[in-house]
Amino acid sequence: MSKKTCLSAAIAALLFHSFNASAASDPDLQAIREQIQQLKQSYEQRIAQLEQRLQAAEATSKQAESVAAQAQANIRQVSAAQPAAASRSGENAFNPAISLILGGTYGSLKQDPAVPVTGFAMSANPGHEQGFNPGESELKISANIDADYRGEATLALDPAGGVSVENAYVQSSALGNGFNVKFGRYFSGLGYLNEQHAHAWDFVDQPLVYATLWENQLGEDGVQLKWLAPADTFIEVGGELGRGRGFPGSDRVKNGAGSSVLFAHIGDDIGIEHSWRVGVSLHKTRAADRISDAVPDLNEALVSNSFSGDSQTAGLDFVWKYAPNGNLRNRYVKLQGEYFRRKENGLLTYDIAAANVTDSFGVTQSGWYLQSVVQFMPRWRTGLRYDRLDPGIASVGATPGFNVISSYAFQPTRTSLMLDYSPSEYSRLRLQLAHDRSRQGLPDTQLFVQYIMSLGAHGAHQY
Repeated sequence: MSKKTCLSAAIAALLFHSFNASAASDPDLQAIREQIQQLKQSYEQRIAQLEQRLQAAEATSKQAESVAAQAQANIRQVSAAQPAAASRSGENAFNPAISLILGGTYGSLKQDPAVPVTGFAMSANPGHEQGFNPGESELKISANIDADYRGEATLALDPAGGVSVENAYVQSSALGNGFNVKFGRYFSGLGYLNEQHAHAWDFVDQPLVYATLWENQLGEDGVQLKWLAPADTFIEVGGELGRGRGFPGSDRVKNGAGSSVLFAHIGDDIGIEHSWRVGVSLHKTRAADRISDAVPDLNEALVSNSFSGDSQTAGLDFVWKYAPNGNLRNRYVKLQGEYFRRKENGLLTYDIAAANVTDSFGVTQSGWYLQSVVQFMPRWRTGLRYDRLDPGIASVGATPGFNVISSYAFQPTRTSLMLDYSPSEYSRLRLQLAHDRSRQGLPDTQLFVQYIMSLGAHGAHQY
């Protein structure tokens, strides 16, 4: 209640009381005036006291905010100046999330998986494993380093022995304005599937185009910069400079960058049930003495060749997702596809063990896949994927006799059907059947059984 309201109420009460008196004398009126004056003084004093207390409280609050801001600034300065001391301050000062992924497969194949895809003998051939195969286990460690950076390392534990570094990078979290930088060893941001780890794949294996053009996926040692536009629509632009260690490049000891990547993605939601994303990417690298074994020549012999030159790959990718009522825990549909086209030009040394002839070389190859995954009820999913490759026609030298890569007039294809069941978010069991026609004259029916188990805290993957 305000000062005027309180005073008015008091005056009205006194006047009501005084005027109800049947005979009010002058002394009575004087007494009423004195009471009113006393009430006014009393209320004014109380209001003045309250105003003083309010001003003091506001001053104290401002001082506290100033002290807190100064303290936070001091903490950031100390953390930046002495990161090693902060990390040794106690066991709880560094508390990373640690997880272990255990996976394995059983593969039944009619043909030798070591036989390369027709027309892509000079590309990577990761192949499959027959029989029981424990596969690589994946140990992941991640944590915030300080207010500005976080780190992550993923180690691949080979069942035959040995440990390899799959990822080991530092990522910024305080650049602002939508910028984010990552440096170290990482999976490239090109395409849609490339950044996903093997345990997050929707099928047992990668599409043929990833297996042949990227040796399943492109890993880099370098720096990546991304920019996320401050808009309602998802717009992401990024670039990378790397060592060029991953296929189709070759690891070289020299200054400067051996590879570069540019990519852009745009996407949005349509209501609460639909979402989409499309992207483009460009990868450039240079190979130096890249050796390819078991390459068939025109005489159907298998030789070893060496290639040095430029490699450029352009790609398109898209994904569309639908979840009834926006609830993807029960049911969802995901449709995705990618297309890559690679052009290589340089020098080819044919049959390095015998003929050792070097001449010009050029080829353009491409491939794509289209797949759909449907979660038709909680914990159960099924998926269908179709792969197709175009080996192109290689040109080697000016003399037709040196055309060691034949024009096969054959386009490798593969169709895969999978069904998986996830008892919980930490485990998955999968059955996959594939009809493989990627090698001319060697059709194959392939059956895979896979398990994927997660131990410990593991971050969510993109849907």
